Amino acid sequence: MKKLPLLLTTLLLVGSLASAQESTATPDVPGRDSVNLTVYNTGSALIQDRRTFTLTVGENIINFTDVAATIDATSVSFNSLTDPEGTFVVEQNYVYDLVDTYALLERYLDQVIQVTTQDGTVYIGQLLSGRNGDIILRQENGEVIVINVSQARDIKFPQLPEGLITRPTLRWELFSQSGGEQQVELTYLATGLSWTSDYTVLLANDKATLDLNGWITLSNTSGTAFADAKLKLIAGDVNRLPVYEDYARAEGAMDMMAQTAVAPAPVEQRDFSEYKLYEIPRLVTVGNNETKQVQFVTGADVPATTFYIYDSSPYFYDYGYLIEDQYYGSTGVTDVQNYLEFNTSEENGVGAALPAGRVRVYQEDIDGSALLIGENSIDHTAKGENLQLYLGNAFDLIGERVQTNYNLIAGNVLEETYQITLRNRKETEAVQIRIPENLFRWSNWEIVETSMDYTKMDSNTIEYRADVPAGGEVIITYTVRYTYPR
Repeated sequence: MKKLPLLLTTLLLVGSLASAQESTATPDVPGRDSVNLTVYNTGSALIQDRRTFTLTVGENIINFTDVAATIDATSVSFNSLTDPEGTFVVEQNYVYDLVDTYALLERYLDQVIQVTTQDGTVYIGQLLSGRNGDIILRQENGEVIVINVSQARDIKFPQLPEGLITRPTLRWELFSQSGGEQQVELTYLATGLSWTSDYTVLLANDKATLDLNGWITLSNTSGTAFADAKLKLIAGDVNRLPVYEDYARAEGAMDMMAQTAVAPAPVEQRDFSEYKLYEIPRLVTVGNNETKQVQFVTGADVPATTFYIYDSSPYFYDYGYLIEDQYYGSTGVTDVQNYLEFNTSEENGVGAALPAGRVRVYQEDIDGSALLIGENSIDHTAKGENLQLYLGNAFDLIGERVQTNYNLIAGNVLEETYQITLRNRKETEAVQIRIPENLFRWSNWEIVETSMDYTKMDSNTIEYRADVPAGGEVIITYTVRYTYPR
């Protein structure tokens, strides 16, 4: 089966290509006057394509080619910009019966074709079947021969049958009250166009500041290119109904993407409804099967903070009953997590909302080179908000959490004690570690004894912040009492 597309190429070279072209000739389709491309980060795009056609008075048939092969045919809108009152759409069709191997074999059933095998033998006969990788021919003498497509060198068909086209085409039957040139606009939704945000963060050696660069990464696997497009990008959670693919789509080689870098250009960011809109202030050519990058946000010397979290307690879930299992709270976690935090406000040097995307964080080494220290993804983040990035686990920081006491004091009272040990194996750097403790057994609790002050974060969480010296350790103990109904 994999050789058949190559055989089709041979067919077109050896067979009656001229007659095939004549049989599918259509009136000249004008090129685009302009195209607006609005791409959503949810994986779809809105295309507005303007072209000028010459119409006659009365009925007209016009064809739009070079539309996205992934078009949602139910979303198509057609409008005459020159004479909207006098031009009416009578019928609209999406024609996608494209020339390919299977379409040709299907169309030539019961007709005479010629097959030349690898050894040069020529077979001429009536095509009975072209399915399942076999070509079945009835020869003139009545014999039936089966030729596997892997054995065929080339195939000849008489001509290209009517109805097959080389590109997906939108076709309209129009009625026009006036003749002459009219500019029309086609609007439709398509998949295969998407964009994401990619950010690079360069953290200074002292971890006090960072430089931020944000890139729009646009991918086009829609089956068509858009030359000199006015490009807009929408960031946000736009609600869309599920797409039910009840129409065929053109097939194409959409696996390979060419990496293209575009010189940084200022991108305008503005609010649009409940979303963020980014407009490229120049025309952009978006090739098919291409990934393109455009820089859209930068920030230099942004104040930054790194901190550590030792989170080893289970979370609170209100099951409607007390968790009395003594060993439920033992997680065995020893990793201390490393985080980076900065603010996206204008005062801090960013001054932009950051669409959801991937962030790679690098840090300067003592020789000035940059090394990757973490990678994560972010959700849509508004301007002026704090952004926290988990970078990985700290190699030289260790935590231990041990239950040292567990008592059922009464039928509805339970007390337990935990000891948390934090060790810092760094030779010269003291660190602060945040320790959230989730009070998970029941919603009614009280800290009856503690070795360190804490902050109540919410109804079931407290947090300690321990300063751990270089080469040293800190031990925290606390006792919590749960009171619950019976």
